Amino acid sequence: MSLISMEFLLFVLVAAVGYYLIPKKYQWLWLLVFSYIYYASSGVKLLLFLVYTTGTTYAAGRLLEKVEQKELSKKEAKVAKRRILTLGLLLNFGMLAVLKYANFAVENVNAIFHTDFSFQKWMLPLGISFYTFQSMGYLLDVYWGKCKAEKNLLRFALFVSFFPQILQGPIGRFDRLAVQLYQEHRFDLQRMQYALQLILWGFFKKLVLADRAAVVVNQVFLNYTQYSGVLNLVAVLMYSVQLYMDFSGGMDVVMGVASLFGIELDQNFKRPYFAVSITDFWHRWHITLGTWMKDYVFYPVSLSKWMGRIGKWSKKVFGKKTGRVIPICIANLIVFLLVGVWHGAAWKFIAYGLYHGLIISVSSLLAPVYRKGLEIFSINQKSGGWKVVQILRTFVLINISWYFDMAVSLSAAFTMMKTTVTGFSLSAFQDGSLLTLGLDWLDYLILLVGCLVVFFISFRQERGVKIRESLAEKPLLFRWAVYGMLLFGIPMFGYVMTTNGGFIYAQF
Repeated sequence: MSLISMEFLLFVLVAAVGYYLIPKKYQWLWLLVFSYIYYASSGVKLLLFLVYTTGTTYAAGRLLEKVEQKELSKKEAKVAKRRILTLGLLLNFGMLAVLKYANFAVENVNAIFHTDFSFQKWMLPLGISFYTFQSMGYLLDVYWGKCKAEKNLLRFALFVSFFPQILQGPIGRFDRLAVQLYQEHRFDLQRMQYALQLILWGFFKKLVLADRAAVVVNQVFLNYTQYSGVLNLVAVLMYSVQLYMDFSGGMDVVMGVASLFGIELDQNFKRPYFAVSITDFWHRWHITLGTWMKDYVFYPVSLSKWMGRIGKWSKKVFGKKTGRVIPICIANLIVFLLVGVWHGAAWKFIAYGLYHGLIISVSSLLAPVYRKGLEIFSINQKSGGWKVVQILRTFVLINISWYFDMAVSLSAAFTMMKTTVTGFSLSAFQDGSLLTLGLDWLDYLILLVGCLVVFFISFRQERGVKIRESLAEKPLLFRWAVYGMLLFGIPMFGYVMTTNGGFIYAQF
């Protein structure tokens, strides 16, 4: 059931109406039922994977808590808890690895050793990466004592399966999300209005802009050998538009739907194309994945004993300043290797992750040189002009990474990069080549105007303006004019009938 289908809108309407009509103490049960109905709509058999993750994680959490209640020495308790945690992580990440990466591993073993192994292909359960990471984050928090294990299995099942976020995030934390899921919520008209505005804005970004840009992206990336350098560049820029509008639009829909039930999800997208560095980009793009990696991978790795030994060795060999940075660089590379693997089972995604990790690591190592250069050229780091330069530099670096993300293979990504540089010519803007990519001039105009509208609103948000609150202060006629343009503009200019209609991140 796609988030932009009429079936989904009717489903949400029924769920929301019933949610506020039933006794409030049963609201969380109502959400659980509808969450399972929603997930079952993609295939009843896929519920088994969701139940498996829920059951194993719940059991591991309860066992961890029981260890604390037993009269064991600190050493015995530590060993017992570590065994339970390890088993829980293996059962769930192991399942994810088998379903998502087994075929990739077998293909590479066959290529290296000239063998002919085969592996039964499984249908990848929808959202398995999201609910697995969310569940394992909960388990690690229980292990570290950051939260108590949930005793009610059905309540925990709702935390894992809450339907607005299960397909594409955000990755929730138990201590912030669970309390909202279980508490009683009263109908709030203003919250409903804000939620519907957010959903409508998400539909606009997805249907009018993302799906329109996708036409060019698919045409060029799937037939990359047929196009010149400038058309490769156009496709990459279009992918930049598609991914931004698709992901941010999806988050708007998800957060808006959750808000209809009185639940505010963690922010997952914060105007990433205003980032001044790759690090800043990942503080704004898929925020909950970044914080998950930071809390559950980066810190444990960088503070581990073996990393401490690497740090001591680095200080002896490279000096204190550089030696202090090297363990951080290694931890970052590990994190972004996992980010790449998380995106998919292909070498291009590994290259995508390592590309970001290398830039961040090299930037950390060269930070003193960078600061010295700014001093030599008397560059004011706080000036608006320098910030624009940083934003443009980061945008270029991000667009280079999109070659890896969208190309059909790693070799295709490098081929497209080479063609972009060596075969670049502006003639495509004069000879009508742009019109061979599936869009006409009106489509390009709609994309341009739509992107300018999104840029203007994002710029205002970047300066601290709360758009929905600001809109609420405008005259009634102006507000309804805006609503009308969105309501009639989406079906008039949307590409919903010519694409598959799905969100990109729903496949994870």
